[in-house]
Amino acid sequence: MDFDFSFRTELSCCIAIDFTASNGCPQVPGTLHYCTREQLSKYAVALHAVGEIISDYDSDNLFPAYGFGARIPPDNLVSHNFPLNGNRENPFCQGIDGVMEAYRYALQTVTLHGPTNFAPIITQVAKDSFIFILPRGCNSPAEGQSLVLDSPTPSNELVASRLPISIIIVGVGSADFSAMEELDGDDVRLTSRGQRAERDIVQFVPFDDFCGYESLLELKRELARAVLAEIPDQLISYMRSKAIKPRNTSRTRGLSSSQVHPPPYPATAPPYPLN
Repeated sequence: MDFDFSFRTELSCCIAIDFTASNGCPQVPGTLHYCTREQLSKYAVALHAVGEIISDYDSDNLFPAYGFGARIPPDNLVSHNFPLNGNRENPFCQGIDGVMEAYRYALQTVTLHGPTNFAPIITQVAKDSFIFILPRGCNSPAEGQSLVLDSPTPSNELVASRLPISIIIVGVGSADFSAMEELDGDDVRLTSRGQRAERDIVQFVPFDDFCGYESLLELKRELARAVLAEIPDQLISYMRSKAIKPRNTSRTRGLSSSQVHPPPYPATAPPYPLN
């Protein structure tokens, strides 16, 4: 007797990008957000490296994409969870190419500011998402930047680790990432207010550790390998903690692209200015 069981894993991925002023002016060559058709920024490389793999585990291929640490129009107020496509009602982007399009659009419409605070994004999407965060990190206080991770709601959820969530942090640039490393519980399990994390749900990887590879393809492959290394164990540890067993299913979940309202920007974002 033959049995045909179909098991699959679905990952709902949310992307968050650092738009603080410590990244440097996006129009200046050599800064972290500077990007042309010929040369991708470090943020863009990291997005492609991880996103191209994650998209295989997301059947609808729709990614909510946010930024943090910028002043946004029309009120020019600092926001730490603004949608890259400018549409708060519909932050979804179609595939990684759609995320890149929205990223280019945001670079042309927001003003880099600070501080580095991704707690609001974690609070907003923690209940059903895999979160991929691209922060720059912190240098000296003289830069006017600070890392804010002490918002009560997300810190409690992170430490409790009771939600089906994994957080990937790719540190971009050569800054101080000690606060990010503290969140990664590889060596010491994260604690807060006397409570110890039940599971390790954070993976931190510094982007510059992979800049020595000769080819972009090799860099992306090795970066993706390091970034995603802990996801299988994190997934299994959550399922075991909740006594969840795999189910035989052939259905996919999520919205279809036809159910998502078109974002309020051109089908192709204005091209990033070239030299």
